[in-house]
Amino acid sequence: MRLTRTSDLWWKNAVVYCLDVETYQDGNGDGVGDFAGLTQRIDHLVRLGVTCLWLMPFYPTAERDDGYDITDFYGVDPRLGTLGDFAEFVRTARDRGIRVIADLVVNHTSDRHPWFRDARSSRDSDHRDWYVWQDTPPEDGPKGVVFPDAEQSLWEYDEPTGQYYLHRFYKEQPDLNVANPAVRDEIARIMGFWTQLGLSGFRVDAVPFLLETDGQDDAGALPDPHDYLADLRAFLNRRDGEAVLLGEVNLPYPDTLRFFGDPSSERGDELTMCFDFVGMQRMYLAMAREDARPLADALHERPAAPRDAHWATFVRNHDELTLDKLDDDERAEVFAAFGPEKDMQLYGRGLRRRLPPMVGGDRRRVELAYSLLFTLPGTPVLFYGEEIGMGENLAAEGRQAVRTPMQWSPERGAGFSTADPARFPNPLVGGDFGPEHVNVDGQCHDPGSLLGRMRLFVERYREAPELAWGRYRAVETRDPAVLAHLASTSDGCVLAVHNFAGRPVTVRPALPDAAPGSTLTDLLATAGDGEDLTVPEDRGPEVPLPPYGYRWLRVPTGREAPERTAAC
Repeated sequence: MRLTRTSDLWWKNAVVYCLDVETYQDGNGDGVGDFAGLTQRIDHLVRLGVTCLWLMPFYPTAERDDGYDITDFYGVDPRLGTLGDFAEFVRTARDRGIRVIADLVVNHTSDRHPWFRDARSSRDSDHRDWYVWQDTPPEDGPKGVVFPDAEQSLWEYDEPTGQYYLHRFYKEQPDLNVANPAVRDEIARIMGFWTQLGLSGFRVDAVPFLLETDGQDDAGALPDPHDYLADLRAFLNRRDGEAVLLGEVNLPYPDTLRFFGDPSSERGDELTMCFDFVGMQRMYLAMAREDARPLADALHERPAAPRDAHWATFVRNHDELTLDKLDDDERAEVFAAFGPEKDMQLYGRGLRRRLPPMVGGDRRRVELAYSLLFTLPGTPVLFYGEEIGMGENLAAEGRQAVRTPMQWSPERGAGFSTADPARFPNPLVGGDFGPEHVNVDGQCHDPGSLLGRMRLFVERYREAPELAWGRYRAVETRDPAVLAHLASTSDGCVLAVHNFAGRPVTVRPALPDAAPGSTLTDLLATAGDGEDLTVPEDRGPEVPLPPYGYRWLRVPTGREAPERTAAC
C-alpha cells in the first residue's frame, strides 16, 4: 500500500481510544478528572499507539445521564477545566500525532438547557418548536424505552403548557426536533465551533433516534432524514476534509448500511464509520460456546462499507455490553457464561461488566478477544483501561460499573487523584482487579504484561496494512472452534487464525497462493515467542494453536512490495 494513496483516509487504519475526562486523571486534586490531568497522560496513549482519541461528553451538564444531558453545547464543564484547557489539550495531542474527536449528542438536551426552559415557558416561545410536543401521546409515535428501569413512557406531561414532550431517554432529556430547520442550523454551528477549536470529527450518539420523525404531526411531509445526515457530512467536509463522523447505529446490517449513505454512492456520503454491533455480540456468543461459527456467520453477513468508509470494531464500549441483536436463547447463553448474576445484567439486554472478570481473569481469553479486534476487518476502538485489563465495580449504579477511575498505580487513589476516594466521580474497582493488582505502572516496563501485548498488537497492526485495507476472505479449517481468515491487498497477504476452544488444536488452512517450501512469517514473534512455519509440498501448512491461542502469519505471495519486505 502506498502511503500517498492512503494517508488522507486516516480512519481506515486508526487506533481509536475512548475515555471520559472526569475519570481519567485529576490534575488539581479535587477528585475529578480534568483536561489538565489528561494532557499530562498523553504520552501513555502515544506509547500504546493510539492515533485518535474519542472524548465522551465534557460539556456543562445537569449530571442526570453522566454528561449526556447537556446544558451548553459551546462550553466545558467547569469541573473539567476551561476552553483554554481544552485547546491546550488538543494542541498537545496533535503535537504527538493524535487526532481528537468528541461525542456529538444532539438528539436531546437537558431539561435545564436554556432552549428547553424557554420552550416550556409558553406555547408561543421562540424555542417551542425546537422540541417535539403533542396534546396526547400519539398511537403511531416512536416505541421502545431506552432505560426501562427508570422510565415507563417516551412522553412526559409538562404542567406549564399542558402538553407532552418526547424523550427517548430520561424524562430530563427532551428530544430536539431535528425536522426544524433552525435546529439543524444550530447543530451545524455546534460542529463548526468545535472543529474550529481543533476536533477532527465526532462520534454521533444514537444516530437512528436523531433522524426519527415519528410522533410529529407532519412526519409524512418531512424530507428524508438521511438527506439531513448527508448535509451534515457535507458541511463537515467543507470545514475539514479529513474530519469524520463515527456513528452509533445499533441496527441489523442492512439497516446500518443505509447510514453510510446512498447505496449508489461508491464513496458514501453520510457516516464515515459505523460500529459493528452485530459482530461484537456474535463474538461473545462464539466465546461462550467456544465455537467460532457465530462470529464467522456475522462476518459473512456483514456488507462491505463504501470505498472511503469503514466499519468500527470493538470488544466493549462505555455503555452496557448490549446483546440485543441476539435472540433470547443466545442471550441467555452469554449471560450464563459471562454474567450469571442479575446484578451483572442491565435492562435485560446487556452486561455491565468488563471482559477480564467475565472470563475469570483468564489472560488467554482476554488476548484472544483483542487479537480478533486488531485482525478482523474494521477500525479498532478501545475503551480506556482495556489495555491493562481493568475490571468493573458492580457497586456503582447501572452503566457506571464500567466507568470507574483509570488505574495508574497501586496507591490509595490509584494514581488518578490525591483526593479522598469518596470524592471520585465513581468508586474504584476492588478485589483482584483493583489498582493494587492492575495498574499502568506495574505493566508499562513489562513486555510480558497485557499492556505489553496490547502495544505489540497495535504495532503489528500498523505494520501490516493488509489488516486495515485488505480484502477479507474466510479460510476453511474443518474445526468449528477455529476462525481463520486472510487479509489481502495487491502487495501482500496476512493469515489470522484464532482458536475459541479451551483445547489445543492443529489446523491446515488452504493457501493456494503460498508456494510449497515457502515460509509463513510469525508477525507476533518476539524473543522466544512464536515461530515461522513452512508450507509443505502436498497440503496446507500445519498451524498448531494452544487453548484460546492465535497466530498472525504473513503469507508469501511473490507480490510483496520491495520496501515492505525490507522493512518487515
